[in-house]
Amino acid sequence: MARTALSGRLAWRVARLAEIREETPTARTLVFDIPGWPGHLAGQHVDVRLTAADGYRAQRSYSLAAPADGDRVELTIQRVPDGEVSEHLTGPYAIGDPVEIRGPVGGWFVWRPTAPEPVLLVAGGSGIVPLMAMIRARRAAGVRTPFKLIYSLRTPAEQYYADELRTPVAGLDITYVHTRELPEGRPGIPRRIDVATLNTAAWPPEFGPACFVCGPTGFVETVADILVALGHDPHRIRTERFGPSRD
Repeated sequence: MARTALSGRLAWRVARLAEIREETPTARTLVFDIPGWPGHLAGQHVDVRLTAADGYRAQRSYSLAAPADGDRVELTIQRVPDGEVSEHLTGPYAIGDPVEIRGPVGGWFVWRPTAPEPVLLVAGGSGIVPLMAMIRARRAAGVRTPFKLIYSLRTPAEQYYADELRTPVAGLDITYVHTRELPEGRPGIPRRIDVATLNTAAWPPEFGPACFVCGPTGFVETVADILVALGHDPHRIRTERFGPSRD
């Protein structure tokens, strides 16, 4: 029975685009209707497959941007230059168009509303996507688990979910770090997340927080190393990364 359930989750399903929300000049959130969707956990991802008229197929993995909502799923796609899948999904792809989706995938980089410990989320760029699913899952479940989000991005114009994150939420504390351009009127200079940032904006290690770090590989490795150096339990640091390693 377990094997049948697993094969069902990993079967390709035809999804159709139901809604588009523009996030930045190069990224959009796509909402799909997928009949028979088995549900998912915040932090999981899916595989997306496109098939051209000549039969050529291209496949990529994308994090889910929101908790399960019946037969609907949300993905936020960043356009990658010359990206076979992302350029189509952020370009000519239109309401009603089909795509194949397989999943959900992953069971380690997930957050469940029943977890009692405080949560630290550290995002680099588009790494905010699965972490936003956790923030939204917290709200949907109506729990009061304290969350801290540290969101590193290059410029204010590249922020995902800007309006939603601008709305105050009890128990959610947000720290922004801009690496190239600060918001208008904010004093200081652009910088990267460092020891001082995490020492000031993150939970103290003695609080035993669950730490989720997502972003480019070098960013994730740096943040995880700093958290361990500050005394956080390595077993409580969960990472999701993309791109080549810093080695």
